[in-house]
Amino acid sequence: MTPAQTIAEREAAAILQTYGRAPVTFVRGEGCRLYDDKGNDYLDCLAGIAVASVGHANTAVAAAVARQMTKLVHVSNLYYTVPQVELAERLKALSGLDRVFFANDGATANEAAIKLARRWGQKRRGPDCYEVISLLDSFHGRTLAALAATGQPHKQEVFAPLPPGFVQVPASDIDAMAGAIGPQTAGVLIETTQGEGGVVPLEPDYLQELRSLCDEREVLLIFDDVQAGIGRTGSWFSWQQLGGEPDIATLAKALAGGLPIGACLSTERAAAFDYGDHATTFGGGPVITAAALAVLDEIENRDLLANSRERGAQFVARLSEVDGVVDVRGRGLLVGAVLESDRAAEVTRTALSNGLLVNNVVPDTVRFAPPLVISPDEVDEAVSKFETSLG
Repeated sequence: MTPAQTIAEREAAAILQTYGRAPVTFVRGEGCRLYDDKGNDYLDCLAGIAVASVGHANTAVAAAVARQMTKLVHVSNLYYTVPQVELAERLKALSGLDRVFFANDGATANEAAIKLARRWGQKRRGPDCYEVISLLDSFHGRTLAALAATGQPHKQEVFAPLPPGFVQVPASDIDAMAGAIGPQTAGVLIETTQGEGGVVPLEPDYLQELRSLCDEREVLLIFDDVQAGIGRTGSWFSWQQLGGEPDIATLAKALAGGLPIGACLSTERAAAFDYGDHATTFGGGPVITAAALAVLDEIENRDLLANSRERGAQFVARLSEVDGVVDVRGRGLLVGAVLESDRAAEVTRTALSNGLLVNNVVPDTVRFAPPLVISPDEVDEAVSKFETSLG
């Protein structure tokens, strides 16, 4: 490194080039605000991709992490730790599901769910029952099995051949799903709102039909709540306002407020793992689970589920009035503004220069996923900056 090198030049020389980063270096955050290395402030309506649920540099979460860091950081899952068990009990109570496996992120939570469904199918109908059906335009992660379940061919093709046993059908087409389910099917994996697919919410009627179909065919229904869970859509878990409780559900992103965690929850009926079937070294460590407990406390104590619903409705109403926006879709504080043309990348870049963080998920759609602590005035500010960015 030489004194004249920029952080971008240092990054390019040291890090695998898998990201097209925006030209900004953040050094500090507070609430819904981020600050770059030049002192400029930005209104964050992306929250690290739906992660910083209780705001940046949340003091309650920071205090919980600091306390735990001075007591116990890591011992692996060969031993009991108190915060892990407390978080599992809390997630059971909030979700109504029975068992929890802690992973490291959303992809590994989905890997656990896929393996659990396959183990369940194997025990129930034999070794040929391992298939998982998902939806076109879905996104379930970048590891190989999660990528194989993802319904976006352009993300898959350079890594072929992918693991077998995955099929995709169109979203919201119950007949297509019924035709795809067979004796080889162990589970159906879906997002209730397809976040990376353009912030496309699936209708409650479809989800309830899917629940009935899975019961009738005796296959597991798996909800990927990695992006939509932990208050993002206005309830603890997305399905709680939609009907159709899952057999397995996955979480990550917002659960620890910015620290890496994933979780795979299941009913007792679906809990098919035996000792040694699955494991992780870091999943559910004391520091991460202490942070997650503090996040859940913050959401509850500050009534952020209600704020998610109210501010989400405000976003929808305000964005619907913006010239150049032809549709607004989503639930709670997971909102997509659909543009008249494929300008989402350009608008996202312009918004950054105007002090607003959003992102382009598909060519014509800009995603808003701010911290759940966002205020009414900040929503108005965000829409004003977005409107300016549309030109």
